[in-house]
This record gives sequence, structure tokens and C-alpha cells, in this order.
Amino acid sequence: MEAMDPTRVFVKDVKRVVVKVGTAVVSRDDGRLALGRLGALCEQIKEMNTRGFEVILVTSGAVCVGRQRLRYRKLVNSSFADLQKPQDELDGKACAAVGQTGLSALYDALFSQLDVTSSQLLVTDNDFRDPDFRLQLSETVNSLLDLKVIPIFNENDAISTRKAPYEDSSGIFWDNDSLAALLAMELKVDLLILLSDVDGLYSGPPNEPNSKLIHTYVKEKHQTEITFGDKSRVGRGGMTAKVKAAVYSAYAGVPVVITSGYATDNILRVLQGERIGTLFHQDAHLWIPVHDVGAREMAVAARDCSRRLQSLSSQDRKKILLDIADALEANESVIRAENEADVADAQQAGYDKSLISRLSMKAGKVSSLAKSIRVLASMEEPIGQVLKKTELADGLILEKTSSPLGVLLIVFESRPDALVQIASLAVRSGNGLLLKGGKEAKRSNAILHKVITGAIPDTVGSKLIGLVTSREEIPDLLQLDDVIDLVIPRGSNKLVSQIKEATKIPVLGHSDGICHVYVDKSADLEMAKQIVLDAKTDYPAACNAMETLLVHKDLLNTDGLTELVVELQNEGVTLYGGPRVSSLLNIKETESFHHEYNSMACTVEIVDDVYEAIDHIHQHGSGHTDCIVAEDRDVADMFLQMVDSAAVLHNASTRFCDGARFGLGAEVGISTSRIHARGPVGVQGLLTTRWILRGTGQVVDGDKGVIYTHKNLPLKA
Repeated sequence: MEAMDPTRVFVKDVKRVVVKVGTAVVSRDDGRLALGRLGALCEQIKEMNTRGFEVILVTSGAVCVGRQRLRYRKLVNSSFADLQKPQDELDGKACAAVGQTGLSALYDALFSQLDVTSSQLLVTDNDFRDPDFRLQLSETVNSLLDLKVIPIFNENDAISTRKAPYEDSSGIFWDNDSLAALLAMELKVDLLILLSDVDGLYSGPPNEPNSKLIHTYVKEKHQTEITFGDKSRVGRGGMTAKVKAAVYSAYAGVPVVITSGYATDNILRVLQGERIGTLFHQDAHLWIPVHDVGAREMAVAARDCSRRLQSLSSQDRKKILLDIADALEANESVIRAENEADVADAQQAGYDKSLISRLSMKAGKVSSLAKSIRVLASMEEPIGQVLKKTELADGLILEKTSSPLGVLLIVFESRPDALVQIASLAVRSGNGLLLKGGKEAKRSNAILHKVITGAIPDTVGSKLIGLVTSREEIPDLLQLDDVIDLVIPRGSNKLVSQIKEATKIPVLGHSDGICHVYVDKSADLEMAKQIVLDAKTDYPAACNAMETLLVHKDLLNTDGLTELVVELQNEGVTLYGGPRVSSLLNIKETESFHHEYNSMACTVEIVDDVYEAIDHIHQHGSGHTDCIVAEDRDVADMFLQMVDSAAVLHNASTRFCDGARFGLGAEVGISTSRIHARGPVGVQGLLTTRWILRGTGQVVDGDKGVIYTHKNLPLKA
């Protein structure tokens, strides 16, 4: 079952909102008011007021403000002798009485600067025992909201019958969190937002690395799983009090979001339907299956299975790949049927032709994938290869060996065949794998995952490869830098950029495939024509397809450029020109050289020489794949040496930049990153190294007894 985005379910109907801000948000660590956060809060409420929302504010902080003022007052009026005596704790009710005036005055001043009028309403627990009071309260608030006035509520701690402002958790309400929940129901609001000093409710104390943010609270699932940390540094109950109030409100019919009040725009983001903080809703159990496997559980399971996979013999790992290939061929008809259903849905939804082209698994595709898996299985064993062997000292031998990375997270769009390639590479390299494909390939990905994991023996476990079915799980997965070792996004520039910004996990991949073909004046023009046509038309949606054609200026004086242009147009390619060539060829001028068409279109431009071609590629390219067509060996060598791309080709189509064509068996993607793997990433790109040291009882002992030789040894004895 795919989880829905519950936040968007109710925000469209929200009009009346209660915002509760806690003491930890309105005050700094030194006890003084956090003026920046208060200013941002008031600006958001102003914006809500302008948009037509009815906003009710419940604020803490009076006791904190009063304590700060009274401490200062006491210090000013104390003698040196007084300061030597133990200092008595200030009376909480006195602090509340003094602080309330200052807090109210500050809100009034801030709102006045924004042309907003605010009002103050102080209440006590006993007030709500009177039905007439409740009626009058509603009428007063309704009148204020009709006038676009912001009602600001606070418990009147100065005259409360509670023993002390921070004690006694019983009664109709017992703190400002429960007061906010009570007001939400009394005033029939549509949403309650509780602002905290953390991002929301975590599964454990937020400062612990294994704690994860709970986006949607399901009472049946989470009430027994959560471990609360310390309460707020200044408030009454911290997150425990907020959760209690949130559950109370949500199950009475008022949705609640707990989110950080430290951010300057979180209230507005909640109202826009963004998935931030923790949502409490009475229907949450219908949205989020109680027994769903969480992101961490899935990643940990993949790691455990990968370790079992690594413990197998090389022959046993090869057999798993061969079994997967056989299973794919045996299930080709059902795979094709599910894929055709995805393609039909994509066409009906009006997706771009380039996406549908990548989505479609045409006849022969499954057999081709099975063949590539068998080729991968026949390759040399990648795990545990000795890459370097050194004698450190007599009888002390050090080996540098190849080793799996651990757990990979691959996020890809459109292409279900990528799932097969990635899964087979993960098995061959001994890695655990988490896969998230695009929603447009939902059926295809599901059947392929089922077939592949069904071929994995129980000695390893089918959880070696996890399929993430909801995009809502991605933010959680991207936070698991202690479990996931590498993220590889395959998709749009936007997808790659978003993932890079959202994670501490190393990211390997490319965002654009802006590939160039430069035709030099020394080129064999017939060869150039064939290379250019293949680079553009063989598979226009591929990331290694030509997007820009650069031509030496001397070819303007020959029929060479004209023939190239005519051939491209005859094949149905739409041409866009750079500033130097658009008028000459009578084609529309391109808006940008940094553009990936992914379709039957490309840009053409004239350059003075190979140096200008190189500069153009460095300025407008993406570091993916670039090609020169030239017979002049010196010019070609200059291009190959100076173009700083992951793959640079001479007299060959850019379409050759591919894992299978490079002899890697398959590819997990093409990387323009400058980390351990670059260009097409096959098995070797999914490995790291380990050091194995074998001794005969040596100890360091300050290096007194060790004579280092550091002698290189042959890898095979």
C-alpha cells in the first residue's frame, strides 16, 4: 500500500487556526526574549491574516520574562553582603504577573509595526468550569476575528489556583499546550499548530543518532514505540505535554501539526501542504499502515542480507545472478503486460514522449537484460581481490583488498530496465540495495522486484533488495547516513539537486547530459555525418545523446555543414542555432546552450578552432560525454587531453559511453561526480577497499622492535 500525503488532505479546507508558541521558542538560552523568532512569528501571522485565515495565538513566556526582569531588579537593589547569601528562587506567580505585561507589550509593538491589531485574553483552569464563560469566550473571539484582530491567549499564572506555574498536571487544562487543544475545540478551529524547539516528534530523544522524525503519528503504532527525552529547558512538559495535547485534540476532530518554531516560515509551509513536522489526525491509521516497514528497518535489513551475501562463495553469488536471469525470462509475458499497463497510463496522463520512450520495455528487452546479467556473472570475481600487497616488516604482510560499499540507495525515474541492471550489479558487488522508481513505472518496478527477489535464496534473504513504494519515505532514507553508504540518483537535474541538498550521504551521479560533438576542419565529413546522426538519433532520450553540435568555421566555406544540417533535418531533428549560425542556417536561435533536450532536437554553433570548442564545452557542458571528429592527430590529442569530462571520445559516437558497451556488464548510472567512480559505473564503482594485515605476533612498542621494510610484493605468489 502506498502511503498518501495526509497533510494535503486537510489544509485546503483550513480557515481558522490556533498557533501555540512555547517558552523555549520565545526565549533564548540566557532567558531573554528571542526577538528574531518572535518577529518571524508575527510576520507569518500577518501573512495569514492577509490571506484570510482566522488566527488565534496561544503564547507562553510570561514567567520566563518576569523572572529575567525580577532577577535584574533584585541584583540592582542588592548590597554586596546580600549577594554573598544563598539566593532564594523567585516566586513563580510574581514572575508571571510582572512578565505578562512585558510579553503583551512586545506582541502589541511587533504587530503594530505590521499594521495588525492584537488583543490579550488571560484565562485560568477554573474559568472553563462555567458554561456562561465558555459561551462568552466564543462570542468575544468571534467578534475579534471578524475585525481581523489577533486574540492572544495565555494562562493567567499570577492568579491560577495551581500550586505553582510548573506544577499540578490535572484539571481542565494544565499548561499552554493543553490550553491550546482546549481552545481548538471550544472555538471550532480547523487546525492546531504547536511550535516547538525541535522539528517535530522523534522516535527517541532528538539528539540521539538513531532517532527519526515521525511525519504522521499513528496512535496504535507509535504510542508504545516512542522514548521521550528530557522536558523543555524552560517549559512545563516538553514534547510529552505536546503529544498528549495533540492526541487529545486530533481524536476530538481537530488535526494538529507539531513543528519547529525556530524556522522563519514553518507555519506558512504547513498551510501550503508541505510535509514538515509531525501530523496528528484521527484518520492517520487509515493513511499509514500500522505494520509498514520503516525506512531504517528496510536499510538495516538490506545491510544484514548483504553481509550474508558476502559470506557466500564466488560460485554461489554467480548462481544467484544466473537464477535471476532465468527468472526474468520465465516471467517475460507478465513483465511485459505490467509494463504495457504503465505505458498506457503514462500516455493517457499526457507524459512526454521521451519519458514514455524510457518507460517502455519493448520486445526483446527482457531477453537482453537476462543476457547482460549472464555476462556480469561470468566476469572476474570483484570481491576480495588483492589490489596491493606490501611487506611492512619481516613476517608482517599488509593487503589492500576490494570490498562492497554496504548499502546503496538508488532513486531513478522512468526506466524500469534500470531496476534490473542496478539489482544485478548490487548482487555481483555484494551490496545491499534500496530502490525507488518513478510512479509512472509502478507496476513494472513491482513485478521486476518480485521476480528478482524471488530468485534470491533464503540463506541471503529477499530483503537484500528493498523497493521503496512511496516518495514520502525518501526524506527519512536520506537521513540514514549511519546505515546507507551511497546514494545514486538517476533522473532530472531537479531530482539530483534536491537529493544532494537533503542528505549527508555521499551522492554519485550526474544531473545533466549535455553532450557535444565537435567536427573539426580536418574531419572526414562522411564519417562525421554518420557519427553525428547516431549520436543524436540512435536514442534521443538517453543521457549520452548529442545535444550540441559544434562545427569549425572553415566548414562554412564547404558543403560539409550544409550536408550535416540537411541530414539531421531529414531524420526529423529540430535544430536551434547559436548566435553565430542561426541566421546563416535560417533556424531559430537557442535560448541557452546549457540545455538537455532528451528528444529529436539539438543546438548547432560555429567555433573558430579546437580551443574555442574546448572552451565552449567547459562553459556550457555538464562533464558527461564529449566527442571530436578529426583526422588531425595533434588536434584530436589536444581535445582528448584538455576536455575535462567523464568520457572523451575521438571519431566515435557519444552513444558508446555506456556500461554494457564499455564491457562493465551493466551500469548503475553514469557519474560526473569527482569521487571514487566517474563515467559509466559498473561493479568496480560499487566497491571500496579494506586493509588486511597478517602478522606473527608483532607489537609496536614505540617502534623500538620493528624494522620496517615497506617492500612491494607480487599480488599472486
